[in-house]
Amino acid sequence: MPSIDPELLSLLACPDSRQPLAEAGDDVLEKVNGAIAAGGFKNKGGTDVDQALEAGLVREDGSIVYPVRDGIPVLLVEEGLPVPQA
Repeated sequence: MPSIDPELLSLLACPDSRQPLAEAGDDVLEKVNGAIAAGGFKNKGGTDVDQALEAGLVREDGSIVYPVRDGIPVLLVEEGLPVPQA
């Protein structure tokens, strides 16, 4: 999977908190995908999420990840996914 262009990534920020974003590592993706697989996982907008993430952008504080679908970051507050804290 191709990564987000570093120049583009430097311009992106969380639409809610304005914190910088970074590409989500495997550990973050595993936590979120595990919660999705367990069922009942909802995004910040309250919609059930049943599609695993292939990539995402995680907020600087590590609490929210935004999905990247077909190489395009989905930076909508309601699409944010809370990162489960183990």
